[in-house]
Amino acid sequence: MFKAPLLSFFLFATILQVNAQSTYSISGVVRDQKETLPGAAVYISGYKISTVTNNDGRFTLPNLKPGNYDILVQMIGYLPFSKNIIISDKSVQVDFLIKESTTTLNEVVIRVDPNRQKYINQFTEYFIGRSPNAKLCKILNPQVLRVDFDITRSTLTVKTDEFLIVENKALGYRLKYMLDYFEFNSRTNIIYYSGKPFFEELKASGSKKKKFIEMRETAYYGSAQHFFKSLYKGNVKDEGFIINKMEKVPNPYRLNEIIINQNITKLRTPPEKTGIRKNAGIVDTAQLAFWIKQRDMPKYIDKLNQADVLVDTLLHYYNKDLKYLNYDNSLCIIYTKERESLEYDRSGSWIRRPLTIPNYQMSLAQLTEGPVRFYENGGIFDSRSLLYQGFWAYEKVADMVPMDYIPINKRLP
Repeated sequence: MFKAPLLSFFLFATILQVNAQSTYSISGVVRDQKETLPGAAVYISGYKISTVTNNDGRFTLPNLKPGNYDILVQMIGYLPFSKNIIISDKSVQVDFLIKESTTTLNEVVIRVDPNRQKYINQFTEYFIGRSPNAKLCKILNPQVLRVDFDITRSTLTVKTDEFLIVENKALGYRLKYMLDYFEFNSRTNIIYYSGKPFFEELKASGSKKKKFIEMRETAYYGSAQHFFKSLYKGNVKDEGFIINKMEKVPNPYRLNEIIINQNITKLRTPPEKTGIRKNAGIVDTAQLAFWIKQRDMPKYIDKLNQADVLVDTLLHYYNKDLKYLNYDNSLCIIYTKERESLEYDRSGSWIRRPLTIPNYQMSLAQLTEGPVRFYENGGIFDSRSLLYQGFWAYEKVADMVPMDYIPINKRLP
Protein backbone atom coordinates (compact mmCIF):
# COMPACT_ATOMS: atom_id res chain seq x y z
CA MET A 1 0.00 0.00 0.00
CA PHE A 2 1.34 3.43 -0.93
CA LYS A 3 1.00 6.37 1.41
CA ALA A 4 1.38 10.02 0.40
CA PRO A 5 0.76 12.37 3.32
CA LEU A 6 1.69 15.50 1.38
CA LEU A 7 0.50 16.42 -2.10
CA SER A 8 1.21 19.53 -4.06
CA PHE A 9 -0.10 21.60 -6.94
CA PHE A 10 2.37 24.06 -8.37
CA LEU A 11 1.54 26.57 -11.08
CA PHE A 12 4.70 28.03 -12.62
CA ALA A 13 2.95 30.62 -14.70
CA THR A 14 5.24 31.57 -17.57
CA ILE A 15 5.88 29.22 -20.46
CA LEU A 16 8.21 29.67 -23.43
CA GLN A 17 8.55 27.25 -26.30
CA VAL A 18 11.82 27.22 -28.18
CA ASN A 19 11.04 25.27 -31.32
CA ALA A 20 10.66 27.98 -33.92
CA GLN A 21 13.65 29.51 -35.71
CA SER A 22 12.44 33.14 -35.91
CA THR A 23 12.55 35.52 -32.96
CA TYR A 24 10.23 38.40 -32.17
CA SER A 25 9.79 41.10 -29.56
CA ILE A 26 7.30 42.41 -27.04
CA SER A 27 7.31 46.18 -26.87
CA GLY A 28 5.02 48.89 -25.58
CA VAL A 29 4.39 51.66 -23.08
CA VAL A 30 3.84 51.63 -19.32
CA ARG A 31 1.51 54.39 -18.08
CA ASP A 32 -0.91 55.31 -15.34
CA GLN A 33 -4.14 57.28 -15.66
CA LYS A 34 -2.23 60.54 -16.19
CA GLU A 35 1.07 59.92 -18.02
CA THR A 36 3.69 57.51 -19.25
CA LEU A 37 6.07 56.16 -16.60
CA PRO A 38 9.86 56.14 -17.07
CA GLY A 39 11.93 53.83 -14.87
CA ALA A 40 9.36 51.02 -14.53
CA ALA A 41 10.87 47.52 -14.34
CA VAL A 42 9.49 45.03 -16.87
CA TYR A 43 10.18 41.31 -16.40
CA ILE A 44 9.35 38.00 -18.04
CA SER A 45 8.06 35.67 -15.36
CA GLY A 46 10.10 32.53 -14.76
CA TYR A 47 13.24 33.86 -16.43
CA LYS A 48 16.12 36.28 -15.97
CA ILE A 49 14.96 38.54 -18.82
CA SER A 50 14.09 42.12 -17.89
CA THR A 51 14.32 45.76 -18.96
CA VAL A 52 13.40 49.27 -17.76
CA THR A 53 11.15 51.80 -19.48
CA ASN A 54 12.92 54.81 -21.03
CA ASN A 55 12.11 58.49 -20.55
CA ASP A 56 8.99 58.06 -22.68
CA GLY A 57 7.79 55.05 -20.70
CA ARG A 58 8.62 52.70 -23.57
CA PHE A 59 10.24 49.25 -23.36
CA THR A 60 11.31 46.41 -25.63
CA LEU A 61 11.95 42.75 -24.82
CA PRO A 62 13.75 41.40 -27.92
CA ASN A 63 14.84 37.98 -29.23
CA LEU A 64 11.81 36.01 -28.05
CA LYS A 65 10.67 32.72 -29.53
CA PRO A 66 6.99 32.10 -30.27
CA GLY A 67 5.25 31.15 -27.04
CA ASN A 68 3.14 32.14 -24.08
CA TYR A 69 4.61 34.78 -21.70
CA ASP A 70 3.57 36.46 -18.47
CA ILE A 71 4.95 40.00 -18.39
CA LEU A 72 5.41 41.60 -14.96
CA VAL A 73 5.66 45.34 -14.27
CA GLN A 74 6.93 46.83 -11.02
CA MET A 75 7.36 50.44 -9.95
CA ILE A 76 7.56 52.07 -6.54
CA GLY A 77 4.23 53.59 -5.55
CA TYR A 78 2.24 51.34 -7.87
CA LEU A 79 0.60 47.95 -7.53
CA PRO A 80 2.42 45.06 -9.26
CA PHE A 81 0.95 44.32 -12.67
CA SER A 82 0.98 41.23 -14.90
CA LYS A 83 -0.39 40.46 -18.34
CA ASN A 84 -0.25 37.32 -20.45
CA ILE A 85 1.12 37.82 -23.96
CA ILE A 86 1.12 35.20 -26.73
CA ILE A 87 3.62 35.42 -29.59
CA SER A 88 2.81 33.31 -32.64
CA ASP A 89 4.31 34.62 -35.89
CA LYS A 90 4.93 38.32 -35.32
CA SER A 91 6.11 40.83 -32.72
CA VAL A 92 3.60 42.21 -30.24
CA GLN A 93 3.00 45.79 -29.13
CA VAL A 94 1.00 46.44 -25.98
CA ASP A 95 0.27 49.25 -23.49
CA PHE A 96 0.28 48.52 -19.77
CA LEU A 97 -1.94 50.63 -17.51
CA ILE A 98 -0.84 50.28 -13.90
CA LYS A 99 -2.58 51.56 -10.78
CA GLU A 100 -1.19 53.61 -7.94
CA SER A 101 -0.88 51.89 -4.58
CA THR A 102 -3.03 53.45 -1.88
CA THR A 103 -0.44 52.56 0.77
CA THR A 104 3.31 52.44 0.84
CA LEU A 105 5.23 49.51 2.24
CA ASN A 106 5.76 51.26 5.57
CA GLU A 107 2.06 51.99 5.86
CA VAL A 108 0.87 48.40 5.49
CA VAL A 109 -1.55 47.65 8.30
CA ILE A 110 -1.39 44.07 9.52
CA ARG A 111 -4.49 42.75 11.24
CA VAL A 112 -3.66 41.81 14.82
CA ASP A 113 -3.74 38.03 15.03
CA PRO A 114 -1.98 36.12 17.80
CA ASN A 115 -1.59 33.17 15.41
CA ARG A 116 -0.12 35.19 12.52
CA GLN A 117 3.46 34.06 13.06
CA LYS A 118 2.36 30.43 13.23
CA TYR A 119 0.58 30.83 9.89
CA ILE A 120 3.61 32.61 8.39
CA ASN A 121 5.79 29.71 9.52
CA GLN A 122 3.40 27.21 7.93
CA PHE A 123 3.34 29.20 4.70
CA THR A 124 7.14 29.39 4.63
CA GLU A 125 7.46 25.65 5.17
CA TYR A 126 5.01 24.69 2.43
CA PHE A 127 5.96 27.43 -0.04
CA ILE A 128 9.75 27.53 0.34
CA GLY A 129 9.94 23.83 1.26
CA ARG A 130 11.76 21.59 3.74
CA SER A 131 14.80 20.64 1.68
CA PRO A 132 18.39 21.57 2.67
CA ASN A 133 18.18 24.46 0.17
CA ALA A 134 15.15 25.81 2.03
CA LYS A 135 17.32 26.35 5.12
CA LEU A 136 19.33 28.89 3.11
CA CYS A 137 16.25 30.76 1.85
CA LYS A 138 14.67 33.77 3.50
CA ILE A 139 11.55 35.80 2.78
CA LEU A 140 12.77 39.39 3.09
CA ASN A 141 9.38 41.11 3.32
CA PRO A 142 6.93 38.83 5.19
CA GLN A 143 4.99 41.92 6.29
CA VAL A 144 3.31 42.10 2.86
CA LEU A 145 1.60 38.73 3.36
CA ARG A 146 -2.12 38.60 4.12
CA VAL A 147 -2.90 35.37 5.93
CA ASP A 148 -6.24 33.86 6.85
CA PHE A 149 -7.21 30.56 8.42
CA ASP A 150 -10.74 29.23 7.86
CA ILE A 151 -11.35 26.93 10.81
CA THR A 152 -14.51 25.46 9.26
CA ARG A 153 -12.57 24.29 6.18
CA SER A 154 -9.22 23.77 7.96
CA THR A 155 -7.69 25.89 5.20
CA LEU A 156 -4.87 28.41 5.34
CA THR A 157 -4.84 30.98 2.52
CA VAL A 158 -2.14 33.56 1.84
CA LYS A 159 -2.25 36.49 -0.59
CA THR A 160 -0.29 39.66 -1.24
CA ASP A 161 -0.53 42.81 -3.37
CA GLU A 162 3.25 43.23 -3.42
CA PHE A 163 6.11 41.22 -4.89
CA LEU A 164 7.31 38.69 -2.35
CA ILE A 165 11.10 38.87 -2.17
CA VAL A 166 12.87 35.54 -1.55
CA GLU A 167 16.64 35.35 -1.17
CA ASN A 168 17.99 31.91 -2.03
CA LYS A 169 21.59 31.64 -0.85
CA ALA A 170 21.72 27.96 -1.82
CA LEU A 171 21.15 28.47 -5.56
CA GLY A 172 22.30 32.09 -5.76
CA TYR A 173 19.02 33.68 -6.79
CA ARG A 174 16.94 36.57 -5.56
CA LEU A 175 13.32 35.94 -6.53
CA LYS A 176 10.66 38.55 -7.02
CA TYR A 177 7.56 36.40 -6.73
CA MET A 178 4.11 37.68 -7.61
CA LEU A 179 2.05 35.33 -5.47
CA ASP A 180 -1.37 34.87 -7.03
CA TYR A 181 -2.66 32.41 -4.47
CA PHE A 182 -1.60 29.97 -1.77
CA GLU A 183 -3.81 27.42 -0.04
CA PHE A 184 -3.05 24.61 2.38
CA ASN A 185 -5.78 22.26 3.59
CA SER A 186 -4.72 20.50 6.79
CA ARG A 187 -7.44 17.86 6.38
CA THR A 188 -6.40 16.68 2.93
CA ASN A 189 -2.74 17.78 3.18
CA ILE A 190 -3.05 19.25 -0.31
CA ILE A 191 -1.04 22.39 -1.08
CA TYR A 192 -1.88 24.61 -4.00
CA TYR A 193 -0.01 27.76 -4.94
CA SER A 194 0.37 29.78 -8.11
CA GLY A 195 2.54 32.72 -8.99
CA LYS A 196 4.98 34.40 -11.31
CA PRO A 197 8.65 34.42 -10.27
CA PHE A 198 11.48 36.51 -11.67
CA PHE A 199 15.07 35.42 -11.07
CA GLU A 200 17.99 37.73 -10.31
CA GLU A 201 21.57 36.56 -9.80
CA LEU A 202 23.08 37.15 -6.37
CA LYS A 203 26.51 38.75 -6.38
CA ALA A 204 29.16 36.20 -5.50
CA SER A 205 32.86 35.42 -5.73
CA GLY A 206 34.22 32.96 -8.30
CA SER A 207 34.31 30.08 -5.84
CA LYS A 208 30.79 30.87 -4.64
CA LYS A 209 29.47 30.98 -8.20
CA LYS A 210 30.99 27.55 -8.80
CA LYS A 211 29.09 26.27 -5.76
CA PHE A 212 25.88 27.86 -7.01
CA ILE A 213 26.27 26.09 -10.35
CA GLU A 214 26.77 22.76 -8.60
CA MET A 215 23.66 23.26 -6.48
CA ARG A 216 21.58 24.41 -9.47
CA GLU A 217 22.56 21.30 -11.40
CA THR A 218 21.35 19.13 -8.52
CA ALA A 219 18.09 21.10 -8.29
CA TYR A 220 17.39 20.83 -12.01
CA TYR A 221 18.21 17.17 -12.59
CA GLY A 222 15.34 14.88 -11.70
CA SER A 223 12.86 17.75 -11.40
CA ALA A 224 9.47 17.89 -13.11
CA GLN A 225 10.93 20.51 -15.45
CA HIS A 226 13.76 18.13 -16.42
CA PHE A 227 11.33 15.24 -16.90
CA PHE A 228 8.91 17.08 -19.19
CA LYS A 229 11.77 18.56 -21.20
CA SER A 230 13.15 15.03 -21.69
CA LEU A 231 9.68 13.70 -22.48
CA TYR A 232 9.22 16.28 -25.22
CA LYS A 233 12.56 15.32 -26.78
CA GLY A 234 11.83 11.60 -26.42
CA ASN A 235 14.94 10.75 -24.38
CA VAL A 236 13.55 10.09 -20.90
CA LYS A 237 15.49 6.82 -20.53
CA ASP A 238 18.78 8.41 -21.56
CA GLU A 239 18.16 11.16 -19.00
CA GLY A 240 17.66 8.57 -16.25
CA PHE A 241 13.86 8.40 -15.91
CA ILE A 242 11.74 5.26 -15.61
CA ILE A 243 7.98 5.57 -16.13
CA ASN A 244 5.63 3.11 -14.45
CA LYS A 245 1.93 3.25 -13.68
CA MET A 246 0.34 3.40 -10.25
CA GLU A 247 -2.91 1.49 -10.56
CA LYS A 248 -5.99 1.34 -8.36
CA VAL A 249 -6.74 -2.22 -7.22
CA PRO A 250 -9.34 -3.59 -4.76
CA ASN A 251 -8.14 -3.44 -1.18
CA PRO A 252 -7.42 -7.06 -0.20
CA TYR A 253 -7.80 -6.19 3.50
CA ARG A 254 -11.35 -4.90 3.09
CA LEU A 255 -14.18 -7.46 3.22
CA ASN A 256 -17.19 -7.62 0.93
CA GLU A 257 -19.36 -4.47 1.00
CA ILE A 258 -22.63 -6.42 1.42
CA ILE A 259 -21.25 -8.43 4.35
CA ILE A 260 -19.96 -5.26 6.03
CA ASN A 261 -23.32 -3.48 5.80
CA GLN A 262 -25.27 -6.56 6.92
CA ASN A 263 -23.17 -6.94 10.06
CA ILE A 264 -23.36 -3.24 10.95
CA THR A 265 -27.15 -3.29 10.56
CA LYS A 266 -27.48 -6.48 12.58
CA LEU A 267 -25.28 -5.25 15.43
CA ARG A 268 -27.04 -1.90 15.61
CA THR A 269 -30.45 -3.60 15.86
CA PRO A 270 -30.99 -4.84 19.45
CA PRO A 271 -32.28 -8.45 19.63
CA GLU A 272 -35.95 -8.90 20.47
CA LYS A 273 -36.75 -9.73 24.10
CA THR A 274 -38.34 -13.19 24.02
CA GLY A 275 -38.15 -13.72 27.76
CA ILE A 276 -35.99 -12.97 30.72
CA ARG A 277 -32.41 -13.10 29.43
CA LYS A 278 -29.27 -11.63 30.88
CA ASN A 279 -27.63 -8.96 28.64
CA ALA A 280 -30.66 -8.88 26.31
CA GLY A 281 -30.57 -5.80 24.05
CA ILE A 282 -26.87 -5.07 24.67
CA VAL A 283 -24.89 -4.26 21.51
CA ASP A 284 -21.53 -6.00 20.99
CA THR A 285 -19.47 -2.79 20.73
CA ALA A 286 -16.23 -4.57 19.89
CA GLN A 287 -17.80 -6.36 16.94
CA LEU A 288 -19.53 -3.18 15.80
CA ALA A 289 -16.25 -1.25 15.96
CA PHE A 290 -14.58 -3.92 13.81
CA TRP A 291 -17.18 -3.70 11.05
CA ILE A 292 -17.24 0.10 11.12
CA LYS A 293 -13.46 0.06 10.72
CA GLN A 294 -13.92 -2.29 7.76
CA ARG A 295 -16.44 0.10 6.22
CA ASP A 296 -14.09 3.06 6.62
CA MET A 297 -11.16 1.33 4.94
CA PRO A 298 -10.49 2.47 1.34
CA LYS A 299 -12.12 0.28 -1.28
CA TYR A 300 -9.09 0.62 -3.52
CA ILE A 301 -5.37 1.00 -2.89
CA ASP A 302 -2.44 2.02 -5.07
CA LYS A 303 -0.32 -0.75 -6.55
CA LEU A 304 2.78 -0.11 -8.63
CA ASN A 305 2.84 -1.81 -12.01
CA GLN A 306 6.57 -2.13 -12.67
CA ALA A 307 6.17 -2.77 -16.40
CA ASP A 308 7.81 0.06 -18.34
CA VAL A 309 5.27 2.43 -19.88
CA LEU A 310 5.86 3.11 -23.57
CA VAL A 311 6.06 6.86 -24.12
CA ASP A 312 4.31 6.56 -27.49
CA THR A 313 1.16 5.32 -25.75
CA LEU A 314 1.03 8.44 -23.54
CA LEU A 315 2.34 11.28 -25.67
CA HIS A 316 0.53 13.12 -28.45
CA TYR A 317 0.95 16.32 -30.47
CA TYR A 318 -1.50 19.09 -29.55
CA ASN A 319 -0.09 21.48 -32.17
CA LYS A 320 3.34 22.29 -33.61
CA ASP A 321 4.48 23.84 -30.32
CA LEU A 322 2.68 21.74 -27.71
CA LYS A 323 2.56 18.07 -26.83
CA TYR A 324 0.13 16.58 -24.37
CA LEU A 325 0.08 13.68 -21.95
CA ASN A 326 -3.01 11.63 -21.20
CA TYR A 327 -3.38 8.55 -19.02
CA ASP A 328 -5.49 6.85 -16.37
CA ASN A 329 -4.65 6.59 -12.66
CA SER A 330 -1.19 8.00 -11.81
CA LEU A 331 2.22 7.90 -13.39
CA CYS A 332 5.14 6.86 -11.21
CA ILE A 333 8.31 8.64 -12.36
CA ILE A 334 11.57 7.27 -10.98
CA TYR A 335 14.81 9.22 -11.43
CA THR A 336 17.67 6.74 -11.24
CA LYS A 337 20.61 9.16 -11.15
CA GLU A 338 19.88 10.53 -7.68
CA ARG A 339 18.93 8.89 -4.41
CA GLU A 340 16.35 10.13 -1.96
CA SER A 341 17.92 11.94 0.97
CA LEU A 342 17.48 11.55 4.72
CA GLU A 343 15.86 15.01 4.81
CA TYR A 344 13.27 13.82 2.29
CA ASP A 345 12.53 10.71 4.35
CA ARG A 346 11.78 12.96 7.33
CA SER A 347 9.70 15.46 5.36
CA GLY A 348 6.37 13.62 5.31
CA SER A 349 6.26 13.70 1.49
CA TRP A 350 7.61 10.18 1.01
CA ILE A 351 5.69 7.40 -0.67
CA ARG A 352 6.07 3.70 -0.02
CA ARG A 353 7.90 1.62 -2.59
CA PRO A 354 8.28 -2.11 -3.27
CA LEU A 355 11.39 -3.59 -1.64
CA THR A 356 12.69 -4.45 -5.10
CA ILE A 357 13.14 -0.77 -6.02
CA PRO A 358 16.22 1.08 -4.68
CA ASN A 359 15.70 4.46 -3.01
CA TYR A 360 15.85 6.41 -6.26
CA GLN A 361 13.86 9.62 -6.33
CA MET A 362 10.22 8.63 -6.87
CA SER A 363 7.31 10.91 -7.73
CA LEU A 364 3.66 10.41 -8.63
CA ALA A 365 1.87 12.61 -11.15
CA GLN A 366 -1.91 12.37 -11.17
CA LEU A 367 -4.11 14.05 -13.77
CA THR A 368 -6.91 16.08 -12.20
CA GLU A 369 -8.37 18.08 -15.09
CA GLY A 370 -7.81 16.09 -18.25
CA PRO A 371 -4.69 15.93 -20.46
CA VAL A 372 -1.68 18.09 -19.53
CA ARG A 373 -0.04 20.14 -22.28
CA PHE A 374 3.63 21.11 -22.17
CA TYR A 375 6.33 22.85 -24.20
CA GLU A 376 9.76 21.81 -25.40
CA ASN A 377 11.50 23.53 -22.47
CA GLY A 378 9.49 21.50 -19.93
CA GLY A 379 7.05 24.29 -19.15
CA ILE A 380 3.51 23.15 -18.32
CA PHE A 381 0.72 25.02 -20.10
CA ASP A 382 -2.01 24.00 -17.66
CA SER A 383 -0.22 22.99 -14.47
CA ARG A 384 -3.36 22.78 -12.37
CA SER A 385 -4.21 19.58 -14.21
CA LEU A 386 -1.41 17.82 -12.32
CA LEU A 387 -1.17 16.76 -8.69
CA TYR A 388 2.26 15.76 -7.44
CA GLN A 389 3.18 13.34 -4.68
CA GLY A 390 6.54 12.15 -3.50
CA PHE A 391 9.77 13.92 -4.43
CA TRP A 392 8.18 16.52 -6.71
CA ALA A 393 5.81 17.48 -3.90
CA TYR A 394 8.82 17.80 -1.58
CA GLU A 395 10.77 20.18 -3.82
CA LYS A 396 9.32 23.70 -3.90
CA VAL A 397 10.50 27.29 -4.40
CA ALA A 398 13.86 26.66 -2.69
CA ASP A 399 14.72 24.13 -5.42
CA MET A 400 13.40 26.09 -8.39
CA VAL A 401 15.58 27.23 -11.32
CA PRO A 402 14.56 29.48 -14.24
CA MET A 403 12.60 27.93 -17.10
CA ASP A 404 15.44 28.74 -19.52
CA TYR A 405 18.03 27.05 -17.30
CA ILE A 406 20.52 24.92 -19.25
CA PRO A 407 22.70 22.52 -17.23
CA ILE A 408 26.44 22.68 -17.83
CA ASN A 409 27.37 19.10 -16.96
CA LYS A 410 25.49 16.09 -18.30
CA ARG A 411 24.64 13.45 -15.71
CA LEU A 412 26.25 10.08 -16.33
CA PRO A 413 24.40 6.80 -15.65
